[in-house]
Amino acid sequence: MYIVCVAACPTGIAHTYMAAEALEVLGKERGWEVKVETQGSTGIDNEITVDDIARANGAIIAAEVAVEGMDRFEPLTILECAVADPIKRPDAVYETMMHLINNN
Repeated sequence: MYIVCVAACPTGIAHTYMAAEALEVLGKERGWEVKVETQGSTGIDNEITVDDIARANGAIIAAEVAVEGMDRFEPLTILECAVADPIKRPDAVYETMMHLINNN
């Protein structure tokens, strides 16, 4: 399973990168391949490509601000959640993503 993710918070500093790390850990623990794009104070890092989207099973958008380029995720099953959710509630993020993928 390949999941693309975006992490973004209002200041684009701590929570953005904490959520990105939490999503990477979640992926490893659950056997997912994960690519996490951050949209932070320094701009976009680790940008998700058209090829990433073409092979992805779904997208997790963990954000408290508008995500740049949101329309590129339209073909995917998308879970939108608070930036803190992957940090504080990784099991809920996993279960919700799996439920969405399995029911689409």
